[in-house]
Amino acid sequence: MKALVLCAGKGTRLGDLTRDVPKPMLPVGGEPLLAHTLRHLAAHGITDVAVNLHTHADQFTTHFGDGAAHGVRIRWSYETEMLGTAGALRPLGRWIGDDAVLVVYGDLLFDEDLAPLLRAHAERDAFATLLVHQRAASNSIVDVDVDGRITAFVERPTEDQRRAPSHPWVNSGVQVVGPAARARIPVSGPADLPRDVYVPAAGREAMYAVPRTGYRCAVDSPARYTEARSAFAEGRCRPRRA
Repeated sequence: MKALVLCAGKGTRLGDLTRDVPKPMLPVGGEPLLAHTLRHLAAHGITDVAVNLHTHADQFTTHFGDGAAHGVRIRWSYETEMLGTAGALRPLGRWIGDDAVLVVYGDLLFDEDLAPLLRAHAERDAFATLLVHQRAASNSIVDVDVDGRITAFVERPTEDQRRAPSHPWVNSGVQVVGPAARARIPVSGPADLPRDVYVPAAGREAMYAVPRTGYRCAVDSPARYTEARSAFAEGRCRPRRA
């Protein structure tokens, strides 16, 4: 399987931390955040990796080159206009082919064993398979039935919606996107996986959830960046190395 790591965002919520450095290039344990993701993918046998770029693109290409030092072959995908988490897949259609693709948000520090996620997707020939975790007050709500099928997906829920679920499963930013899901991506303009693909497909397509078992931190605020660095330094997060 091939993978796409989403790195085109501007990271404005981190303030001065990302004024001159894109989020995935912020150092964690002496290396860019993206370095840990690339090695973790390589350790799972995922060595063909696309990375989409927009802000400070040269910092990525100068540091990582072709990816060989991190066990992968990188295909750089430059976006003059940010295409969003779904739109980023459009220019990669021929490269991906007719297969499913693993999509990982580039601001994550995680050490999840990806084998169960990949296996669950393949066994069900799913529309999409999402890694999920339980968290209150998140930007998404994922309703899951007893068989693991996603029956509803709410993106940017209201405060009332946040309080409603008894089991607040949320999107972790790691997902396997099947060819049928890719076919639902709008043909032009920025497009978002949760808003434009998952929300309309939930309860209608064979979209499944796999609960997270490892560590995961989205570096989307200064406080979360501090947490990610602490987790790595303390050994609470141990991304694999090929």
